Amino acid sequence: MSQSLYTLPATTTKSLRDLRFGSARATTPQAKIFEISTADMSIVEQSPAEIYSSLEDLADALPGNTPRYVVLSYPIVTKDGRHKAPYVLLYYMPVTATQHAKMLYAGAVEIFRAQADVNKLLEVADEDEVMDIDAMLRE
Repeated sequence: MSQSLYTLPATTTKSLRDLRFGSARATTPQAKIFEISTADMSIVEQSPAEIYSSLEDLADALPGNTPRYVVLSYPIVTKDGRHKAPYVLLYYMPVTATQHAKMLYAGAVEIFRAQADVNKLLEVADEDEVMDIDAMLRE
């Protein structure tokens, strides 16, 4: 079995678990941003570690030219009146990112997706697409 280039420290695994269980009954979006540390190729929570409860705050916290992973629990009410909270991974890939950064994040997206145990993967490229998450999840 081959070893992965990327690692998820125990703190990242705990952060993912805390978000999953902490957001299960939340009535507002709950999101955390993760980045790849180039020093040791580990996927860690972006500093400062924060739970974002609005899409506006989340969009503002994303860097303008560097990819990120965002794990998001987004409560919605379906057309038939049921409440659900899809647990999704936003793969934030701005068009202004360097080719090196794009390759780095592309190589780890499936590893992180499996570890985060998300239901859906959505690729977003800018703040406007982040703000349109509601429409994307209702499709």
